[in-house]
This record gives sequence, structure tokens and C-alpha cells, in this order.
Amino acid sequence: MPRFSAPPFFAVVSLFVLNPAVADRTYCDDDWVCVERREDAKSIEVFVENRKPYPVTVSLRARTRGVSLDGSSTVTLVIDGGHRQRAFGGTKRNDSGSLRVSFDWTVGRPDVEHDDKYRYRLPYRDGEHYYILQGFGSRFSHTGLERYTIDFAMEVGTPVHAARDGVVARLEERHDRGCWEDGCGAYANYIVILHDDGTTGEYYHLQNEGALVEEGQYVKRGQLIGLSGNTGHTTMPHLHFGVYRADTWGQTRSLRVRFRSADGKVFEPRRGGRHEAG
Repeated sequence: MPRFSAPPFFAVVSLFVLNPAVADRTYCDDDWVCVERREDAKSIEVFVENRKPYPVTVSLRARTRGVSLDGSSTVTLVIDGGHRQRAFGGTKRNDSGSLRVSFDWTVGRPDVEHDDKYRYRLPYRDGEHYYILQGFGSRFSHTGLERYTIDFAMEVGTPVHAARDGVVARLEERHDRGCWEDGCGAYANYIVILHDDGTTGEYYHLQNEGALVEEGQYVKRGQLIGLSGNTGHTTMPHLHFGVYRADTWGQTRSLRVRFRSADGKVFEPRRGGRHEAG
């Protein structure tokens, strides 16, 4: 039995050390989520800024020394595009008081309601059909948060088309490596499309320079968006596709959706199936 893909790796894990020797400091991840410390002689505050126009869900954990927090040491914030929120605040108990923050984030909101009446398009060219290596609930890796995702067997360079209208919120296309060892997920190329209902359609394992759209571009259902590949945590060429809502700690939760094939049939993808797009 061939081995396919592990769940996509989209979470960003960052550690931000708030050095007491520096009065104010800002750390930005990918020029998207920025964590800022504001400090005076008696107090410390931490703020989170979203520098992009799309909502993000950010989970943070504070570890203190000589600082009394005025709230919980663990928080999850939903921050709309271009907005800034206070995450932590505290009072120094001594001059050496310090605060260490770790955080994860992902695009989207955890409170969105998926439009269950929507019927998705298959993510490839009209008239084509591809073998489903893993469908909903496949036991190899489509479990837990990844239960409702699909792996389509595609050769490197196969055209990938949008399953639903939306705006390209994020993409990666610089990598050229696929492997199965720990950490290989960092090499995945992908496109993340934010749908009108706040969910995301995510297309993983694209080839190097395989994105044919730009961040911020609005794409229509059926539009050519990229080329499939074999990058990231994978052992064979394929396209991993899923519809997600944001979760805590940089994770996303796949959603149960339905597709419509060229003959009008509505179905849920299962391992071993082949369905013509149109």
C-alpha cells in the first residue's frame, strides 16, 4: 500500500522573549501577526496586531518571572484584518520582572458557520478524473482534525482549479522538496483561499513555483490556480484538498462538505473513487 500525506502543516509556532533590558519590542511573524511589548517601570502589556486584511486566530501563552498578570496566562484572540488587541497585562513585582510569550496562529475564525448547502467543484480540469488515494475518514492520516480531507493522485504539474470562489489569503511556492521525516511539512507549497462564509479551501503539496495566482487576488470557482506537486510531508505526487475553519493553537479543523461531479451527482469523496469534474 502506498503512503500518501500527513495532515498539512500550516501552523506557525513562535517564541517571543520579552527582554527586560529593552523597554519596548515588537516581533512579527511573516509580516502578518505581530506581538508587541509595552513596558514602563511598574507594568508590562502585550498587544497582538494583524497586519493583513484577513481575520486570524491567535493563541498565546505567557510565562512570567517577577510579574503578576491581571488575567489568564493563556488566551486565544480572533483579530480582524488591520486590527490590534491587548493580550496580556501585568504588574512587575521587582526590577527584573520579565515576560516570555509563545504563540501560534492561523488564517480565519473558529466561529464561522459553513454553508452546508454549497456543492463544491472538484479541484481539477473539466473532463478529468483522478483516483482518490484518501477520502473522508481514511485511516492512514485523514483522522482527527483532518478527517474530511481528500488526496487526489496527480502527477507533478497537473493543473489545479478552485473548488469555490474566494480570495487568495496566503500561498507558498518556493519549496522543491518532499520527504517523510519529521519536519518535512515545512517544505509544503500551498494555496489558501478564504471563502465568503469565512471557511478556507486549502490546496497542498504544489510544485515549486506552482502557484498561478497572487495573494489578495479574487478567484472564481473553476479558475486555474496552480500546479500539483510532491512537496512537504509526502511520499508520492498528489493534491491534498480540504475545507477548514480555524481552531486554536495554529490548527485548522476540516469540515464535512459535498461535491458535484460533471454528471450532476452529489457525493462525499471516499478512497478508491474517481469522479469527473465539470
